Amino acid sequence: MTDTAATRPDQTALGIVIILASVLTMAFSDAVVKLVSADLTVWQVFIGRSVVAIPIMLALAFLTRGGLRPRALIWTLIRSILLVLTWLAFYAALPVLSLSVAAVAVYTNPIITALLSAMLLGEPVTGRQWGGVLLGFLGVVAILKPGTDAFSWFTVLPLMAAAFYSLAMVLTRGKCRHEAPVTLALVLHGAFLVTGLAATALLALAGLDAETRAAFPFLFGDWMPMGLSGWGVMALLGALSAAYFLGVARAYQIAAPPVIATFDYAYLVSAALWGFVFFAETPDVLTICGMILITAAGLLVATPARRKG
Repeated sequence: MTDTAATRPDQTALGIVIILASVLTMAFSDAVVKLVSADLTVWQVFIGRSVVAIPIMLALAFLTRGGLRPRALIWTLIRSILLVLTWLAFYAALPVLSLSVAAVAVYTNPIITALLSAMLLGEPVTGRQWGGVLLGFLGVVAILKPGTDAFSWFTVLPLMAAAFYSLAMVLTRGKCRHEAPVTLALVLHGAFLVTGLAATALLALAGLDAETRAAFPFLFGDWMPMGLSGWGVMALLGALSAAYFLGVARAYQIAAPPVIATFDYAYLVSAALWGFVFFAETPDVLTICGMILITAAGLLVATPARRKG
């Protein structure tokens, strides 16, 4: 996966700015999804959000006169499948876990991303960068508090999401670096739409019993009617999703994955913020310490090394 990874100079500063704005946007979007998870199914979110986001993508492609056909269709589709699995696993955990705990679990992905980048892309990862990733991991441990109720089996879902996300981002760097971000986002939302429609049809045909549907309504519940307010929420989620996926695709295209992955940690601070606003989730002392460690890790990884002489 090294054929296209190093043909353009990196734009690290711009990539960091883009990823910070993107994660703030997505944390807000995830808080909204958690808020509506008691009333809608995940498949409705996939469908409704994509119905709004796809026209936005098409309009952007028209305005920028960019081609819609991916240069590497197969890799783009694989990337989209990995990201659909990422958000499916993460959203499935939201009705059960607090937003901050789910966020911390999924943000073990920078460690996986750094490792995969070194193994598959040949990206140089310095000792200081590895130290930054380790520091970020210690921050994650401080927030998760091993041995507490945070380590229920539901925590496995965002951990799976972390693995899928890391694979997708390394693939973005290695095989989709020259794709237009709007093309990547459009294909992804197409995958979300197809997945939502297919799952809705399968559930209708499966005829699950009422007990199963009641136990996991966000995954197996019936399609709930959406009025004007429901579609308004979908419009908001679609716009936020379009902005996020465009930003993430661009950030990982123009800067090294270990650097962008570390600044991806800013999602944790954003998730804590929106968790407090929406659900009155107040971070404790260990959580705050963990976030400080994560911020320090980001600065450690992104600061350029001094040249001798």
